[in-house]
Amino acid sequence: MSDNVHHLSPLLRQSSDILVERAQGMYVYAEDGGKYMDFASGIGVLSTGHCHPRVVEAAKAQIDRVVHAQYAIMKHQPILELSDRLVELLPDAIDSVFFSNAGTEAVEASIRLARQATGKPNIIAFRGCFHGRTMGSLATTSSSAAVRQGVQPLMGGVVTAPFPDTNWYGMSEDDAAEFCLRELDYILQVQSVPMETAAMLIEPIQGEAGYIPANTKFMQGLQERCNKHGILLIMDEVQSGNGRSGLQWGYEHFGVEPDVVVSAKGVASGFQLSFMAAPASLMSKALPGSQGGTYGGNAVACAAGLATLDVMRDEKLVENAAERGAQLRARLEDVQSRHPEIGNITGKGLMIGTHLVDEHGKPDGDRGAKMLKACEHLGLLMIRCGPWGGNVVRWIPPLIVTAEEIDWAVDRFEEALVQTGGGTQETRMRSTG
Repeated sequence: MSDNVHHLSPLLRQSSDILVERAQGMYVYAEDGGKYMDFASGIGVLSTGHCHPRVVEAAKAQIDRVVHAQYAIMKHQPILELSDRLVELLPDAIDSVFFSNAGTEAVEASIRLARQATGKPNIIAFRGCFHGRTMGSLATTSSSAAVRQGVQPLMGGVVTAPFPDTNWYGMSEDDAAEFCLRELDYILQVQSVPMETAAMLIEPIQGEAGYIPANTKFMQGLQERCNKHGILLIMDEVQSGNGRSGLQWGYEHFGVEPDVVVSAKGVASGFQLSFMAAPASLMSKALPGSQGGTYGGNAVACAAGLATLDVMRDEKLVENAAERGAQLRARLEDVQSRHPEIGNITGKGLMIGTHLVDEHGKPDGDRGAKMLKACEHLGLLMIRCGPWGGNVVRWIPPLIVTAEEIDWAVDRFEEALVQTGGGTQETRMRSTG
């Protein structure tokens, strides 16, 4: 039977052959009877797990009232309540929210806002960051050649600056920050002068590049330069936001306050919803009607978003992400001591990357692919990322994950490492014995 018998486009590369029948909490149940613990979370979307009863109940109740009330035509109660709730979680100066469907739409909206509100053309992005696949956000993306290849030229007015990846540069955090800030100053001097720079757009914790955090010295240096030159600081919290990093927003780890925040993924537990938030005084400088979208701020998605915020508060999921993230890192560091093929462990909270390398210390994307299949056969669903052929196995479970589930998943991961040919001789002998 052809793999394309159901007419799905081959443009989408799938990491597993699982045909899901149902899902609940941490688990996915396949039509063939398989059961998998889900550490992929729909690429970090399922903050409250699969089909959380309170989220499902809220969505069902909203469906009975109104499904689609296009918010350029009329308002609905869920969108008003959700905008108020989100503003409470953001910096004091941010008091206005624009809703859309996906992360890339929110990023596009932030670029349009920055250019219109400042009257400046340029955006400074940072190497390794992923902001989306639509043509504007893609122009600011440099996490992988695969997403850019064959579709250039892209939107102009984008300059890419270095990101303080300490592993790549082989530097300490301070040295990497100083180097990257010095390079940024050079860019502001010769490539994108402040009077032509509308915004700096950055992921505080890089996603698709391998779950690589920035650091405090670098991020505060960005804020200082933005404040000095009247440049907007846009924080892309699509993947790192909504509690995943162990704080509500990834930027909170670094003591900065952005001018604009964009987010999506975990905000509505699997329903399509994203947003851009900024001061109303800034939003009002854009052209009226310049932003919009048919489905943005859908009533059912907003109801799910409200329920998601309630669950995260009542079940203390942000705190759980911090606690389980610390446990996960400690367990992975223990595994790393027996498996030199884990070259590096990066990330924060429940956004952790294990970087696989070969015997020469080079990124090993082939091993990453084998690991995903081995984990799947052991009942653990994971995904990978990274610019070197997907050598980073990423850990992004739902924020409801328990200590016991973390331990179970790490045990299966180490078992998969042994099955795919890794570990010290002692580890392999213990596994086969």
